[in-house]
Amino acid sequence: MIEPVALWTVIILLGLGSFGLRFVFTGLVGDRPLPAWVLRHLRYTAVAVLPGLVAPLVVWPEATGGQLDAPRLAAALVTLAAGLWTRNVVLSICLGAATLYGGLYLLG
Repeated sequence: MIEPVALWTVIILLGLGSFGLRFVFTGLVGDRPLPAWVLRHLRYTAVAVLPGLVAPLVVWPEATGGQLDAPRLAAALVTLAAGLWTRNVVLSICLGAATLYGGLYLLG
């Protein structure tokens, strides 16, 4: 078991570090215009982070003991195809969720 003092020290230090990283952009640079090349790269942040969060859940799902299964792969492909075709994030998520739950219902 972790000592309470060590736990709270880590929590406080991580909180301060997280605040510091955000403050650099919002507090120090927030009132100045950013260069065009920085803004161009920032547009792709969500596009890079979301697949990085979702890909392990599709390829190595905890629910199946880390084995790839058809419902999750189908849901990922439907979500990707719907997103590319419609450019609508909410619709893509809803179609992917419906595919996942339908696949889990049909295939077990």
